[in-house]
Amino acid sequence: MHIEEFKLERLQSLWENEVEINLTESGIHPYTLRELLDADEIDELLDVRLGYGWTNGEPTLREAIARLYPRAGVDNVLVTNGSAEANFLAMWTLLEPGDEIALMLPNYMQIWGVARALGVEVKPFHLCADAAWRIDLEELEAAVSPRTKMIVVCNPNNPTGAVLSRDEMDAIIEIADRVGAVVYADEVYRGVQLDGEEGPSFHDLYDRAIVAAGLSKALAHPGLRVGWLVGPEPFIADAWHRNDYTTITTALPSEYVATRILEPARRQQILDRNRRMLRENLGLLEDWLASQAQGDPANAWSFTPPQAGGMAFLRYPHRIGSTELATRLRQERSVLVLPGDVYGMDHYLRLGIGEQRETLGKGLTILGDFLATL
Repeated sequence: MHIEEFKLERLQSLWENEVEINLTESGIHPYTLRELLDADEIDELLDVRLGYGWTNGEPTLREAIARLYPRAGVDNVLVTNGSAEANFLAMWTLLEPGDEIALMLPNYMQIWGVARALGVEVKPFHLCADAAWRIDLEELEAAVSPRTKMIVVCNPNNPTGAVLSRDEMDAIIEIADRVGAVVYADEVYRGVQLDGEEGPSFHDLYDRAIVAAGLSKALAHPGLRVGWLVGPEPFIADAWHRNDYTTITTALPSEYVATRILEPARRQQILDRNRRMLRENLGLLEDWLASQAQGDPANAWSFTPPQAGGMAFLRYPHRIGSTELATRLRQERSVLVLPGDVYGMDHYLRLGIGEQRETLGKGLTILGDFLATL
């Protein structure tokens, strides 16, 4: 089976630990265990025996996840090693060679690569840059046929930070229902909408919805490698069966910490902290963008502020291609940014705004100095 290079992940894995400043992160600055847990909880964690756990997820953790989705119970939940495993298991479970899916672009490109490797025809539909990243519903209608197995969305979106309106969600569900398709929603950024309104999950709205989420993005703990799938019980059972062939189980210490993170009061505290950081850093970015345009409107960047998530997706005014820009910036200034080329969109950059303010400010200053030399 041929699978194409996952350019985004390969670029980050090669260089994110080699540079002075990494602005490619799409999540929010993580906690340490000492910051997250109290002394009694740390003692309990030290007593966790390092054996195998439940292969579908520790029951208390699955109960905590199910509480996030009003229509879900524990049998609607499968715990996975990050949302990346959730995505892989879902595609492996649901898709066969010759199937079709409609996939939102731009997007985290894992599902694009996995589906194509499985022999699936991937039909894109787009968020429109010229319309503040609203969805092109006419293009979605044209992409869907009686052979469409699923409509795949990322909401809130990676990399734009756009959030689907309730009307847009309803329209997607109507189109999917018309052909009996699944709506598969990557909801890993749900919870850090900057206006504080978390909004519904697709699982709340559609019987054939399947959602993937986890602790890596909105909840700021990627190092725990805890994700999940929520969907109809028969699908969850089939995905669990396939999980026996992949990682089998998540780590018991991670599940212990994850259960504490999902306690309602603590989860809300984490989300409040993360929204505060994102709002402050978005203001810092907007001030920097204004400084770039001072004295020369030709230096103005095109930018729709994100509604959610730990990143900003911007179109820059310079002629240099995005991969060349990112490569030279890394080589000459030890700052890593993500080129729009990894999304098939040259002359864009994705910048992480979930980092500590001092780090983001220093990185933007270096980026500005570098651009002045072009």
